[in-house]
Amino acid sequence: MTNPNVELKILDDRLRAWGLPQYQSEMAAAIDLHACIDAPLELVAGAAAVLVPTGIAVHMADDGMAALVLPRSGLGHRKGLVLGNLVGLIDADYTGPVLVSAWNRLAPGSGAIVLTPGERFAQMVFVPVLRPRFEIVESFTLVSARGAGGFGSTGSVHAPGADRAG
Repeated sequence: MTNPNVELKILDDRLRAWGLPQYQSEMAAAIDLHACIDAPLELVAGAAAVLVPTGIAVHMADDGMAALVLPRSGLGHRKGLVLGNLVGLIDADYTGPVLVSAWNRLAPGSGAIVLTPGERFAQMVFVPVLRPRFEIVESFTLVSARGAGGFGSTGSVHAPGADRAG
């Protein structure tokens, strides 16, 4: 199913004026989420993450789907806004309000990030989910070349001449 239906509940009527969640271009992968707050919110550098309501709830009702919440690219890069949990995961059976854990990643003492009411500050992308059945085994049926090698076990790739000075 390429474009499944997802039920969207509007929890904050201000979204009708600010703009309902929608894709901002024909090929956009995610919908933008608005900060449904009553006054400007300062996210102080080094302070704890804050939950910001988006004014919506969704119900996917499909165990083959989930939603991921991410910061908008420009706010993350230019202003330092990230999510307190890096990526938010919304399960298909969750029907409560979508809240975004927002955090200012800049060094303490740097400027605050100010979110304004109605600002598009995060985005939500819907993704397919695989739910494999687990088979308990004593040993794996196939052997891989890597095996149990952990972090850094595959080495690193260098471009030809990368080790030479200028």
